Amino acid sequence: MHNVRRGDRGSVVAEIRSMLASMGLLNNTDGALADVFDDATELAVRHFQQRRGISVDGFVGPETFAALTEAHWRLGDRVLAHEPTALLLGDDVADLQRQLLELGYDIQRADGVFGRTTAEALRSFQYDYGLVPDGICGPATLRALRQLGRRVIGGRPQLLREQIAVADSGPSLFGKRIVLDPGLGGVVPGVMHGTLTEAGIVWDIASRLEGRLTALGVRTWLTRGPYNRRTDDERAAFANEIGADLVLSLHIDGAPSPRPHGLAAYYSGGDESSSNIGERLADLAQRELVARTGMQDNRIHGKGWTLLRRTRMPAVRVELGYLTSPIDRPMLTNPLFRDTVAEGLLVAVQRLYLPTADDPPTGVLRIPAVAS
Repeated sequence: MHNVRRGDRGSVVAEIRSMLASMGLLNNTDGALADVFDDATELAVRHFQQRRGISVDGFVGPETFAALTEAHWRLGDRVLAHEPTALLLGDDVADLQRQLLELGYDIQRADGVFGRTTAEALRSFQYDYGLVPDGICGPATLRALRQLGRRVIGGRPQLLREQIAVADSGPSLFGKRIVLDPGLGGVVPGVMHGTLTEAGIVWDIASRLEGRLTALGVRTWLTRGPYNRRTDDERAAFANEIGADLVLSLHIDGAPSPRPHGLAAYYSGGDESSSNIGERLADLAQRELVARTGMQDNRIHGKGWTLLRRTRMPAVRVELGYLTSPIDRPMLTNPLFRDTVAEGLLVAVQRLYLPTADDPPTGVLRIPAVAS
């Protein structure tokens, strides 16, 4: 869909306003404005985007519309079941997943997708509670969940599971499964400056990082080739299908002004589906890259972007500077800088798996030491 913005009107706007009103973000009682994208609608959209952890621009594009659609569902609004050809998505699914997690059923993360793992966990709950284990969340299952109530207060079991999985996998990178995601691609070049494109730069850096990881025995996959692209949903599904341990997504930023510059890293955050291992990896990547490149530190941030939320393993998105910046651009075009970025990301991944006592200071670990 195209971006819907202030001044637009029609049935899509009416649907957007209705969803915003159902979440208490917009007063939609004036029938004359029911299909008008006015100032109040834009303010409500910005509020929703900020609360959801997605880019705040006041437009309703594909990502924001999908997030609105998911967010307006409440547990009990509909019957939930696993439909392999059309997976149910929504905050009602995430609420169900969180309750199952709190009751001790392992579904990895409350990502709001009713997949096979969620169906299996629901069937286990139904069996344990004496219900028909059909994997369908209908009235009887909802009553059982409400009767049990919350048994765990102040904890998030999925975070402990992530930590245990990393600790149990050991410090060696050999055999780890890592998906590298060079952003955009194909007919979507991303940020451009002359013949330079975001898609081309991140493909080159991802290829350099792939070679270094493979040399250490890491099993690596790229989410796209040099001239094609996938949607973020497809990239997340790809990582989930191969059972990756980590996802590293690489992007370049841009701005209308030449003044913004520097590095930033993002992890799944802002709600109960946050990944603490993702936050740890984002922090390590950010500190290693800043220390090695000297670029401005724009820090790490939790976001609700599709690729970060939909992956069942920790995922990090790194914005490797601004192509529109006269400060960052010369570095981004330099092959030595790209090698430095690849090395910094490799070291960040290695440090994630090292015990605290063996974790070296930022900026000192080198590839030969990692390989030894």
